Amino acid sequence: MTTTVDTFRAFRVFDENGTVQGRLVDAALNELSAGDVLIKAAYSSVNYKDALAATGAGKIIRRFPLVGGIDVSGTVVSSGDSRFKSGDEVLVTGYDLGVAHDGGYAEYVRVPADWVVRVPQGLSPFDVMAIGTAGFTAALSIVELERNGLAPSNGPVIVTGASGGVGSVAIQCLAARGYTVTALTGKDDQHEFLKSLGAADVLSRNALQMGTKPLEKMLWAGAVDAVGGDTLAWLTRTMMYGGAIANSGLTGGTDLKTTVLPFILRGIKLLGIDSAMCPMPARLEVWRRLATDLKPAKLQAIAQEIPLEDLPRAFATLLKGQARGRFVVRVS
Repeated sequence: MTTTVDTFRAFRVFDENGTVQGRLVDAALNELSAGDVLIKAAYSSVNYKDALAATGAGKIIRRFPLVGGIDVSGTVVSSGDSRFKSGDEVLVTGYDLGVAHDGGYAEYVRVPADWVVRVPQGLSPFDVMAIGTAGFTAALSIVELERNGLAPSNGPVIVTGASGGVGSVAIQCLAARGYTVTALTGKDDQHEFLKSLGAADVLSRNALQMGTKPLEKMLWAGAVDAVGGDTLAWLTRTMMYGGAIANSGLTGGTDLKTTVLPFILRGIKLLGIDSAMCPMPARLEVWRRLATDLKPAKLQAIAQEIPLEDLPRAFATLLKGQARGRFVVRVS
């Protein structure tokens, strides 16, 4: 199938004399990274990784200039792979999208077929971007925790960074599965919001007494942690016997200062969660569950829809730690 498109809008990130910044440009199909599947984008999203990449706050992007956006959903325009045909609703998250391959902040996106997932029945192109990489990471965390023995009967599960993208989806997914969820947040004005998502209890990080002992009182059967740093160290000291922590983030720092005692005396597990290179069979299973037993019930409540023009504001909000829920980018 031949596609005729003169130009289209894209948010491209440049490195100009050592300064990384992005802006809206007119792009053409022949400028896009190579791939088997051409998608007319409907939505993208804004993740913390996107904010780091597009502003240069983190060394994420591996080649410049590059269209940003590590997520996209839309409709197949043309495909050189028999698994996909024109009109299929699809999504892409992770891999090299928006990192070394032109990403989702464009009206057209071209990707390898091996990166493409059909939008699951029960979710829309908007829904899957309200979930996006952050929400996929939350669900992957829960799947890995359950694979390591977590069940609702084990005890309460804590979600850190609870008002952010990972946290706000994790609360909903855990609540859907029948877990008793405690939300930990530094935003004291968001407690009622977090309870509305399904948290049974909310703790203020600002008032949290982390203690200084290698082992503190056992509190949690499981943890979904997108914060890292001192918060993750505290979690290792407060897990129940045999409990597990799924860590996927570093907003609280990259250093982890703890001891081996929680691991050898309480048998706790620390699970590293990477969604970018998650193998396709696991990826498909997580999306299936996001459309069924892990389906978030309050996606509209956590999603703020923005146009491409508002990306710089969204990046700044995320980097300042002021975001609530998810930014969904209306591309077309």
